[in-house]
Amino acid sequence: MSTKEHQTSAKAGTDKAFRLDGRHALVTGGASGIGEATVKELARAGAFVWIADINIAAAEALAASVENARVLHLDVTSRESIAAAVSHMTRLDILVNNAGVGHVGSIETTEPDDFDRLMTVNVRAVYLVTRGFLPLLMAAGTTSGRTGTIVNIASVAGQVGIKQRFAYCTSKGAVIAMTRQLAVEYPKTLRVNAICPGTVETPFVEGYLEKFHKHNKEEVRTELRARQPIGRLGQPEEIASMVRYLVSDEAAFINGSLFNIDGGWTAA
Repeated sequence: MSTKEHQTSAKAGTDKAFRLDGRHALVTGGASGIGEATVKELARAGAFVWIADINIAAAEALAASVENARVLHLDVTSRESIAAAVSHMTRLDILVNNAGVGHVGSIETTEPDDFDRLMTVNVRAVYLVTRGFLPLLMAAGTTSGRTGTIVNIASVAGQVGIKQRFAYCTSKGAVIAMTRQLAVEYPKTLRVNAICPGTVETPFVEGYLEKFHKHNKEEVRTELRARQPIGRLGQPEEIASMVRYLVSDEAAFINGSLFNIDGGWTAA
């Protein structure tokens, strides 16, 4: 093979890498932040993507700019909403559990209602959504020859202690535990992995800064950057790229694993 032929062959292989053509994906909290970037990345890889969100206006605006995407109203905390969403679908190959909320406070300052809200949205909702869509994901193997895949967006907060994040750390630790349990329970019919981001530059983080640090926002932003050895916040697209890899054929031997994308935070 000539050098030119080899280069052409290599390029063709690259073009086909991590492709998701013909697969159907659903991203919860898909209208903004990491969810939005994931929708765009999966669609770019050839998948048909459901933008599942409670914010229909934002989801519709995103769908208008993304080829091969469609809006699905979904309240991840509601069994009725999940059942209605499932009824609209006949196929699902990829589920990305991305929707979540944050909270600032120690165990002393975290009120029971705050704790319950974090557990409802960050933990119980992952259980409800996964359980609701499980039959479609389990059937994926019979229609495509591939196992259904789930990616849970957890957090480094589920692996290390972070001051003033009692409820959030607890909830993300539970997501990690669910990820591993599901991988063991269904090893031949599902692949389930989790991504654990550090602090990522998203509306989620901006909302936190506005709510809890309105008067010293830039000072806290500098602190958030500094706690990650790389010296900056992550970008949603960096998380989305890992999602694409984990649901692709190239990651077929990866199951029950955690992937830290945190600028070296957990290594320090």
